[in-house]
Amino acid sequence: MNIKNILVSQPAPADLEKSPYRNLINEHHLNITFFKFFDVVGVPVSEFRRTRIHLTEYTAVIFNSRHSVDHYFRLAKELRAVIPDTMKYFCSTESIALYLQNYIQYRKRRIFFGNQHFADLLDVMNKHRGEKLLFPCSDEKQTEYTKMLDKAKFKYTRAPMYRSVPKDMSQFNLDDFDLVAVFSPIGVRSLLQNFPDIKERNIMIAALGTATHAALNAAGLPITIAAPTKSAPSMAMAIENYLLGKEPEAVIVAKPALLKPKPAQSHGRGGGSGTTGVGGRKTKSVIASRAKYKQLMEEKKAKAAARRAARAAERARKEAEAAAKEAATNAENNAATDGGK
Repeated sequence: MNIKNILVSQPAPADLEKSPYRNLINEHHLNITFFKFFDVVGVPVSEFRRTRIHLTEYTAVIFNSRHSVDHYFRLAKELRAVIPDTMKYFCSTESIALYLQNYIQYRKRRIFFGNQHFADLLDVMNKHRGEKLLFPCSDEKQTEYTKMLDKAKFKYTRAPMYRSVPKDMSQFNLDDFDLVAVFSPIGVRSLLQNFPDIKERNIMIAALGTATHAALNAAGLPITIAAPTKSAPSMAMAIENYLLGKEPEAVIVAKPALLKPKPAQSHGRGGGSGTTGVGGRKTKSVIASRAKYKQLMEEKKAKAAARRAARAAERARKEAEAAAKEAATNAENNAATDGGK
């Protein structure tokens, strides 16, 4: 089937010209419509109180998205819970770890992150099994993340702090599109809710992630383009491979290692860096990014010093002007006095 019109269930890229979708548009003359299929809304504080979860009773938090970060600190503020400086944060990626700087002082916390997948984070967490773990998440009963945590036998508490709500998509005629790209189970649910007769429509579906694939299989919807694969880790690359007629590849499935508790090695202050994890592999903590933080602090110090020097120069200029003005006034007064004599 020829593909010309694609509906992508994500917001439009901030800079489409630098997006991989621009290459698809230019090279294959596609019409791509971006529309996020759902909204993320926070759980009200009154509802969260009914879970009887007290944020300060935990010694570590697991973050798998920016939404979980935002709503964790939102609820902490609304509940007037003071998060202790000793709290540890385990983030699925480095970008989420760096995002924490919006809420905490980076250098004073213990922050750890995986390489790319949530499964990578489990190796890091294995060295901290003694922590009391809190997992801020959506209100879904079970996700691929909770399955991984359960399989690795971590003791943790699920804390539903937000939920995904399907959007109204009545402005779209599904028959206008040849392909729909979805990225999450909630995207699939929104698609089914808005177009319950989608099975009868002649439309192809591209899906990213094993959880999304499982949701489509459960709904009885065939998957035409599956990602991520070795040669196509992103949706845009997977679509391009299909358009180029390349043979389908096996989908990459991130699986956690068989984790066994090991005594944590002693770290330096802030958790250390380059510690050895399961199987002799090195795990990463935000300590590995201290160089970035140090560079940022040096830049801030340099800017502050430049501002102080500029203010001192301005004060000196004004003082010199005032002194010159005073000297001129005194000279005029002296001249007038001499003339009067």
